[in-house]
Amino acid sequence: MSWVNDFKDFAMKGNVVDMAVGVVIGGAFGKVVSSFVENVIMPPIGVLMGGTDFSKLAITLQEAVGETPAVLLNYGAFIQSLVDFLIIAAAIFWVVRGMSKLQKAKEEEPAGPTSEELLVEIRDALKNK
Repeated sequence: MSWVNDFKDFAMKGNVVDMAVGVVIGGAFGKVVSSFVENVIMPPIGVLMGGTDFSKLAITLQEAVGETPAVLLNYGAFIQSLVDFLIIAAAIFWVVRGMSKLQKAKEEEPAGPTSEELLVEIRDALKNK
């Protein structure tokens, strides 16, 4: 039964729970970005390119024969996935960049006097009295 306790201790550590929350939020964020690209960004780009529906862009490698479907190289879906990736990568870049700036600003804050410095000041003030 000790492995059960070990696993429970591992699963309840803060880092594991934080990571699980991050994965769930990341999955939801990916869906939102995919929907944004598919429904908001790609239609205007398609209109600008003469009414092209990117999701249907494909090269036929082999025509359909009887009940066998055609073999297609769906490069339009790849373009949409590429735009999804670029938006997600940019969003993550901006979040990490913002966090880095906040961390750097926090590190650059002037530190107050140490306990030893304060004790020396108190000692000197008492001596001068």
